[in-house]
Amino acid sequence: MKGTKRDWFFRVQVPGLEKSDFVYVVGNLPELGAWNHNQAIQLHQENNPSPTNSTPFENSEDTFSNDGASDNLFCDSKQNDRVFSLKISLPTDTDIEFRYFIAVVCQSNSTKNSAKTLIIRKWETHMSPRLLKKSTPSNFTDDLIPDPEKFGYYNGYYKVERGWLTDETVMQFKLFNNPIKIWKNRLQNKKLYIKMTPVNLVRHSSLELQQFTGECVDDSLSMDTQDIVDQPAFSITEISVMNDDEATYKNQEQFGRAYEDDEFLTFSVAVRYPETIAYLVDYYVYGSRVFPGDSPPEHIGFSYILPSTLAGSVGILTIPITSTKHRPIGQLTVEYVIIKPIPDYPWDMSISYAKHWEERWSGLDVGHRGLGTSFKCEMKNCANVRENTIASLKTASHHGADMVEFDVQLSKDMIPVIYHDFHVSISMKRKKQIDAMDMLEIPVKDLTLEQLHLLKDFCYPEDSMGKVLYFFDKDDWGIDKVVYHLAEGREKNPRFFDEDLEEHQPFPTLQAALQELETHVGCNVEIKWTMQLKDGTFELNHPFDLNMYLDIILKVVLEYGGNRKIVFSSFNPDICSMIRLKQNKYPVVFLTQGVTVKYPTYHDPRCQTIPMAMRHALAADILGINVHTEDILRDPSQVKVVKDRGLIIFCWGDDNNDKATIQHLKKLGLHAVIYDKIDEYNPKEVKESIFLVDARENQKDLLALACTQHGQSSGLTTVLDPENFKTPATSLVPPSNPPEFSFPAALPKNPETEDTEMGDLAKGFSECANSFGHSTKSFSPFIELSVDDAAKDCL
Repeated sequence: MKGTKRDWFFRVQVPGLEKSDFVYVVGNLPELGAWNHNQAIQLHQENNPSPTNSTPFENSEDTFSNDGASDNLFCDSKQNDRVFSLKISLPTDTDIEFRYFIAVVCQSNSTKNSAKTLIIRKWETHMSPRLLKKSTPSNFTDDLIPDPEKFGYYNGYYKVERGWLTDETVMQFKLFNNPIKIWKNRLQNKKLYIKMTPVNLVRHSSLELQQFTGECVDDSLSMDTQDIVDQPAFSITEISVMNDDEATYKNQEQFGRAYEDDEFLTFSVAVRYPETIAYLVDYYVYGSRVFPGDSPPEHIGFSYILPSTLAGSVGILTIPITSTKHRPIGQLTVEYVIIKPIPDYPWDMSISYAKHWEERWSGLDVGHRGLGTSFKCEMKNCANVRENTIASLKTASHHGADMVEFDVQLSKDMIPVIYHDFHVSISMKRKKQIDAMDMLEIPVKDLTLEQLHLLKDFCYPEDSMGKVLYFFDKDDWGIDKVVYHLAEGREKNPRFFDEDLEEHQPFPTLQAALQELETHVGCNVEIKWTMQLKDGTFELNHPFDLNMYLDIILKVVLEYGGNRKIVFSSFNPDICSMIRLKQNKYPVVFLTQGVTVKYPTYHDPRCQTIPMAMRHALAADILGINVHTEDILRDPSQVKVVKDRGLIIFCWGDDNNDKATIQHLKKLGLHAVIYDKIDEYNPKEVKESIFLVDARENQKDLLALACTQHGQSSGLTTVLDPENFKTPATSLVPPSNPPEFSFPAALPKNPETEDTEMGDLAKGFSECANSFGHSTKSFSPFIELSVDDAAKDCL
């Protein structure tokens, strides 16, 4: 009955909590926060857990503390499993979806009474949330309470992911290329142990610290003896080393970690107010007769990284190493990246695809820049539609691309546009010297979207044969501007004359692409950003702040991506880390060149080999890597190594533009192959995206289940074949793993109410179809019946 309530006892067992961790439940109803993490309901630790299903209780407040903070803070770190629970009144007339998550509670730094902020540490990310069906009675009585659920375990498998940035900032400090120089002779051949700790610079006025102490104590240089008042109330410091055993971030040891030559080491520090935090680096050595664990090491010095020196989102610093007697004894060179949350974004915990990849999604066909690269030295390898245009993306889709790959960067006015190169070539010609043509290369970042589009506003001078010679701007400026792709400009030979067709225009916006492509087409969104080469030079000097740059692009995808299958990628490993931490919905793969003779080597070691790319993917907690095929063909065994670490692997490169090579790569087990001219090289007999096929099969399964259940409840002896909804079949076995969707257990036989109930069923089916990322209308070219008609034909 509408408006009726029932009490439900949420009870979950959680292992290995840190002392500052709290447990929450969030769900699809206002009573459970409506998927908003900051409105979620905190569960309380059972102080004296009752034996399961045996001891009665009168009131949850009698058995469980109301103050979750007092429950958790007194507990030692990483105790045995603990049980958290709470009784909540919920409506009975709707299905309830929910998830458990672990968070740190932070008080605002502005006023004592301001709202708390939750920083997500871990959360359940099953594709189908936990489900409480409507009309289910309460799960407890005065005599019995339910067994606790296990955090992360649901539907027979474990699925827990790290959180994303909500209110905290992550500072990552990278040490590589032998960054530590020690000048003191007695320390020259000593193995250094290095540790990083955040230090609060405004402890006297920080309200965060008032919860710990009202007094201040003397500073201590060595962090192994430093008092808690110098440390921020919230900070998490972890370390990752790019080797096979230590790639995943973990907590530091008391005296840090030994630094070896040629290692790549990253400190990751999460803080709430980075402008008030300095970073203390301590250096230790063990004596010649002392080994780690036997006795404490000698503290030889320290360095400070002040927040005022961290200008911009990325950078490099060289700072002195000072002895405990305040004398310089060396220097440390460190590269840093600051990762900030997307400001004021309404986060949703209903679903996450960040680490989701189904087993059958193997050997996917991905259209490179849509239908393919259209500017190469060999014309035979060029696509016949201009690359990175709406037309190119749609044409690839119509020829069966499972996904389309395209490149995104910002115009001068910060609009995400789809274009590959950092520069565009413009000709400057005097009208009286028709044969003279000077080419000027201008960065895309220096032109607004309007200017980029105006460059395509041309009239077309023709030769005696009617062939278009050049593109001239219509304005009478004394000199005429002509826009070319760089390859066209250098060769002074335009290849495309289709700019009068809207979908063939270069520089389409990212928003337009997401709105105009069919929803069943997956998108591999490559984020363009300047890379530093090994010789120290940069591809481009970029004017944008990296956090702002990514926030703008991510907001467009989050707003217009919907349930489309979307994967982010970038050659910049830090961008991959940032995208993973900045949003909780879409997966990320790290693009890497690996070992190659075709391209100049990048400065960052994580870009130089497949094993390093794999380790970075594990450290950044992303979906996988996208490797250069040249490296795979040189050593195919690397595919298995990557997959054995639980990562997804794509491949890209000119080597892919061959039917035999594509088939070879798929047999090696690549999850996706990115290649040009998908209209020629795609081997599919039926040119359809696998995601469209999946959605159609899900639709058939749902209709089959609906027909079966209605046949059982109404006494029908014939079950209809979902391949042809109007043709009876002798038998039909429901899918072994039907989608988690609740149909009515029995349909009424009263003809006056039957149409109403079938309409409700059809409506429910439509909602379920939408949950797979496709509205029922999107199937109309393939299934001629509407959902209502198909459902009624089951009667």
